[in-house]
Amino acid sequence: MKAIWKETKSAIKEKVPDHCFRMWIEPIEFIKAKEDKIVLSCPNLFSKKRVFEHYSAMIKSELTRAAGRECKLCIEVSKQNGASKPKPVYNRQLLLPNFNTRLYNGRILCKDFTFDQFVVGGNNDFAYTAALSLASRKNPQQNSLFLLSKTGMGKSHLSQAVGHFVLSEHPLDRVYYITAEDFANEMINSFRNNTISEFKKKYRNGCDVLLLEDVHYLTGKERTQIELALILDTLFEAGKKLIFSSCYLPSEIPKLNDKLLSRLSCGLISNIDPPNFRTRVRILEKKAGTSGYKIPKEITEYLASELSDNVRQLESGLIGVAVKSSLLGAPINLDLAESVVKNIIRQRSNITIDVIKKIVCKYYGISVRDLVSRSRKQNIVRPRQIAIYLSRRYTDQPLQVIGRNFNRYHATALYAIGAVERGLKENGSLQKHVDFFCQKLESGKY
Repeated sequence: MKAIWKETKSAIKEKVPDHCFRMWIEPIEFIKAKEDKIVLSCPNLFSKKRVFEHYSAMIKSELTRAAGRECKLCIEVSKQNGASKPKPVYNRQLLLPNFNTRLYNGRILCKDFTFDQFVVGGNNDFAYTAALSLASRKNPQQNSLFLLSKTGMGKSHLSQAVGHFVLSEHPLDRVYYITAEDFANEMINSFRNNTISEFKKKYRNGCDVLLLEDVHYLTGKERTQIELALILDTLFEAGKKLIFSSCYLPSEIPKLNDKLLSRLSCGLISNIDPPNFRTRVRILEKKAGTSGYKIPKEITEYLASELSDNVRQLESGLIGVAVKSSLLGAPINLDLAESVVKNIIRQRSNITIDVIKKIVCKYYGISVRDLVSRSRKQNIVRPRQIAIYLSRRYTDQPLQVIGRNFNRYHATALYAIGAVERGLKENGSLQKHVDFFCQKLESGKY
């Protein structure tokens, strides 16, 4: 049967992408065979789950063809990889149940952002495989990954999943999960407090895994870029693991110094695309199951067909349907789902940069000519920044085109978007203004 399994692997290799074969099929080992049953082993639970869900039918089919008779398949976790050995006990405080994971430094990992909870489809298969490979240290040469996608596609989920996996397998590893903005602010504070040497020591000598989100916010921060590049040099040389994420390729981030650009670009860069219909259905089913919602299949498929922008929009639709049903005591049916969706869905075909300009100008009582002028008056700058932010959010135009529409370079447009995003976290008044414009645009009532 060993020869049959070898023949089966060769056949599967011809049918799946190389990176999928190397990650999932190649590590599978033949254990034993008894009558019409063959037992195979995977290196860990993640691998077993993935192989069972996505490749078991193919494996059965090829085994049957190679053996000349139908074979039953059993997949186990390899005992040689430590499944039969008790893990060493460390003198460390246990985490309370249902609490998010606190890291050595930076933000808290969301407890649901694990590999198990990530729905894999054709849009993100390679990114998932690359992230899991880096986390499990399967490829010693791979120590850097750059996740690229628009907002709401799952790059934060994958980044944090790496942190969860590393901490579960190597509890004493020091995992830092931060945003580029957090890093910049921490460095500025260390200069102000005369603790820059401690700051450098912490990152250069006290970090095993660095998860750095939203690196495009480093644009124009020259001193921060220099220090980060030096830190990354040290971590690279020490073989530490690094995950970066951004909405833009490193080469598209304006005002990025050459050394940092080189460091961000030298690892594997993986794009995450919008999910297709099948994947959107599976995401909704996964989220509903995790949250305990009972959603009829026709409603799940309706939401998946109407809400196609990103994963966050899908979640918003799912929660909206469940909550509205609960509050009204009404059944979850198409009428209820339609009432939720119409408040979420964006009329993208009708929303243009010119439409956004007119709405913003009308609200603030300024002219379009003022909006695109070189004026630095605050009563012009803030509306301009909001209009640029909305243009990025509601249109598919690249940053360069958006910038040109406002008589600005794309670096200035990126700064404006960042300024509004930061303001939304701190300024309730700004949040109300942006919410007002979003409601206007999404309702189609211009």
